[in-house]
Amino acid sequence: MVQTGQQLASTPAERYLLIYMIAVLVVVTSLVIIFFVVFQKRKNKLLLDKIKQQQAFEEEIAQAQTEIQEQTLKNIGWELHDNVGQLLSFASMQLSILKMQVADDIKDKFKDTTEALKNSLSEVRALSKTLNNEVVLNIGFEKSITNELDRLKKMKFISAELKTVGEKIEFTNRKHEIIIFRIIQEFLSNSVKYSEAENIAITIEYQTKSLMIIATDDGKGFDMNGIEKGSGLINMKSRALLINAEFELLSKPNEGVQLLLDYPIS
Repeated sequence: MVQTGQQLASTPAERYLLIYMIAVLVVVTSLVIIFFVVFQKRKNKLLLDKIKQQQAFEEEIAQAQTEIQEQTLKNIGWELHDNVGQLLSFASMQLSILKMQVADDIKDKFKDTTEALKNSLSEVRALSKTLNNEVVLNIGFEKSITNELDRLKKMKFISAELKTVGEKIEFTNRKHEIIIFRIIQEFLSNSVKYSEAENIAITIEYQTKSLMIIATDDGKGFDMNGIEKGSGLINMKSRALLINAEFELLSKPNEGVQLLLDYPIS
């Protein structure tokens, strides 16, 4: 028993050694924890920087593509207005001259051709205006949409109406105004080409902090699960991403298509 008591009794040197070892263990453990935390923060920062760089790269690519598309549309608009428009005007003038030189009983046969030329010239001029950013900005966002709907109504639809809700708010960034108009224009173009719709409607709702746009057609629709991501859908999504707008396209077979665009104003 005396021997056991002597074993349990520790000298001051042994106690100091034990305290020293515990202290060293605590310091080493703390350093390991600090190193791990710093490493994780550094790792997370590098991942976040990489994500931001990737997002910035994708935005730059989308911006470049949009600028190229806008310049292409502008050039086409000029070409339609200056060249095609002039050719149609010349053809219309020549037809009028020819009409005056024929007998009265033949003049009526020129009526349909003359009317078709006039309608074609009007259509070309209207289309050229919607392709030019400067014209769209000059006449305004809502008026440009109305003009586009009026043009399509003459071509295809029974009705094509624009409804505005709330007090109008001016765009702080006019480039965004053009981008939203192009998204709507892309939707209308797809409706003309694919939907077989008879009616189309667009609602612009000015809310406190956002601009909500709802565009619908009553066409044949499609299955969202089987849709192919064509250039039209990609263009609309990439444009919406550029202006930080929420974009959604909804459809079911035989139930038409609906576009939802929520653009933050402030």
